[in-house]
Amino acid sequence: MRNAVLAIDPDQPIYNVMTVEQRLSDSIASRRFQSLLFGIFAAVALIIAAVGVYGVFSYIVSQRLREIGIRIALGAQPLDVLKMILRQGTVVTLIGVLAGLTASFALSRVMKSLLFEVSTTDPATFAAIALLLVAIALGACYLPARQAW
Repeated sequence: MRNAVLAIDPDQPIYNVMTVEQRLSDSIASRRFQSLLFGIFAAVALIIAAVGVYGVFSYIVSQRLREIGIRIALGAQPLDVLKMILRQGTVVTLIGVLAGLTASFALSRVMKSLLFEVSTTDPATFAAIALLLVAIALGACYLPARQAW
């Protein structure tokens, strides 16, 4: 490119020559880094939340082992015990997801400057994340529930 410009006008100054792709990449590099950082923090928060839910339900189940033993002695099937504990986990999880969705809708304006070609209240994204959180929380509830029987 330099040679072509110099062949036409040798007195023309040439500096900072880049392709359009390079310019675009440079212009959004800081936002890309912020998005990557948010993604890493979100993944770490998700792992910490899953471990926390597991810990809480493990504690709850350990506190109720006597009750669970009595239920089984009186004829409750292990599957019934599993359903009981998972039902309690589902209720707590759904309350948390509803509270989180409410807060997310309220705080969505803050994220508007970081999003590109996605609305701040994208229903598909909210549904996918809510389902992911429910699945992870129920998985974290399932392990202590399984240990109970």
